[in-house]
Amino acid sequence: MLISAQEAARRLGVKPATLYAYVSRELLRSAPGPDSRSRRYYAEDVERLKRSRHAGPRSGKPPKPFDSLTPVLDTTISLIENGRLFYRGSDVVKLAETADLETIAQVLWEQADPENFRVGQMQAQLRRLLVGRHLPLMAMDRARMILSELTMHDVAALDTSPLAVRRTGGRLAAVLAGSVTRTMPSGLAIHEELRRVWKLDASGGDLVRRCLVLIADHELNASTYVGRCIASTGATPYAVVLGALGALSGPKHGGETGRVEAFLREVLRSGDVERAVAECLQRGERIPGFGQPLYPDGDPRGRDIIDAIRRSRYARTSVRLIEIGERVSDLIGRHPNVDFALGLVSIALKLPPGSGLGMFLIGRSVGWIAHALEQYATGALIRPRARYVGVLPIAVQ
Repeated sequence: MLISAQEAARRLGVKPATLYAYVSRELLRSAPGPDSRSRRYYAEDVERLKRSRHAGPRSGKPPKPFDSLTPVLDTTISLIENGRLFYRGSDVVKLAETADLETIAQVLWEQADPENFRVGQMQAQLRRLLVGRHLPLMAMDRARMILSELTMHDVAALDTSPLAVRRTGGRLAAVLAGSVTRTMPSGLAIHEELRRVWKLDASGGDLVRRCLVLIADHELNASTYVGRCIASTGATPYAVVLGALGALSGPKHGGETGRVEAFLREVLRSGDVERAVAECLQRGERIPGFGQPLYPDGDPRGRDIIDAIRRSRYARTSVRLIEIGERVSDLIGRHPNVDFALGLVSIALKLPPGSGLGMFLIGRSVGWIAHALEQYATGALIRPRARYVGVLPIAVQ
């Protein structure tokens, strides 16, 4: 039996906007409603989910290390549904045809001035950091070091009103671009700045633009959740982005992009896809860049980037890379995701090692600021509760 979103939300005790999170995690099934904009939900799924949420911690089943039902936060920023990603109701794949990162900031921040994407009053401090000392080799480490220094000088970032946060967010995105390229930003649009430093032609610059747009937000992933927790304390956007960068650096999150680059370079060197896959699996490692639980039929972001490469002037030189992805997919039964696509672009365009993750952290910073804005507006502190499953205390007689 199908029930309306309102009825499903009532039975679960959540807001209707929360239902999509359950659908994206395959905890609920949905079906088209009577009109093109509504969805209906299977009553048996709702009741099963309701029972699992209210089950006692000592029901006889072994405890789970993480409950996928929580935490769930309401958001108006992005939606993952039916194998597609939307930014405020707009399909991200369609946006990626023409939009740049600054335009996406206008969408996700609901208001943004392209002039905000300048280093501004941080110019002297950033130049000193870029030229005055030995910088870490990895883009992620450079970004974290530089932001940690700048946060002590950017007094305007202490203002967490919406207009001020948008201005700070623009500065942060520009600073991150400079951190990735080790070059002072020149005031160009961010993808044009990367194109200039990486010496790309128009086709290469357009691929970079597309990557930045497609990676800008992805609902409540690990780094975004960390950022929202930090924002909920009232900390500055610098603290939000620094905390999110810490989460992004892990090998199970943004670090996977770097692992894709290493995997592809190894396969190109050896020429043996099967052997590379077998060795990786024998070490107990997953193949980086394949599979995305929210997209069982394939990550639309990764697919769109790969299709764009096929249409670009890099198509001929990327044939082998694309074939590697297809062969690995056949071997392990999982589709290439956006991490694979970013790694592929980095190698196909002959960018400096680690540039895939560099594009990731620049683009995703726009999403982190969007979530910070949304969290600041709630005024609420995020404080999940733990479900204790350890030894019970001895009752005092």
